[in-house]
Amino acid sequence: MQVEVRELREEDIGILAEIEAEAFSMPWTERDFRELLEHSYCFYFVATADSRVAGCCGYTESCREATIDNVVVAGEYRNQGIGQILLGEVIARGEASGVEAFTLEVRVSNAPAIRLYEKFGFRSEGIRPGFYEKPREDAMIMWRR
Repeated sequence: MQVEVRELREEDIGILAEIEAEAFSMPWTERDFRELLEHSYCFYFVATADSRVAGCCGYTESCREATIDNVVVAGEYRNQGIGQILLGEVIARGEASGVEAFTLEVRVSNAPAIRLYEKFGFRSEGIRPGFYEKPREDAMIMWRR
């Protein structure tokens, strides 16, 4: 399988909304993805596997800090390293553009995601009680500084 990472394009939005709907209880919509393309401080990337959209990851930048807003991989491509490839690319591109710190939230029960983030140097720095809905759950706040 050949994986490539490129910037998010308008034509990716429909499939990404479908991937989101499969992966999350409160998925981003096509409108949410479309709005990313309108903001100069949002940087989103798509992974393709054998020329098919396999996932997305991106960040919003403010004052040399980046919030990783979303990491999603299509079900058929999970556990094949695509999330790791995407996250690595996002961090590399952010650092190249001057980002000094990254933060994100993750469900406290999402052990695989937490392990992935820890591989990249993220550390827990707090909990946001009841942050997630459907089901209600706390979020772990993680930082990579």
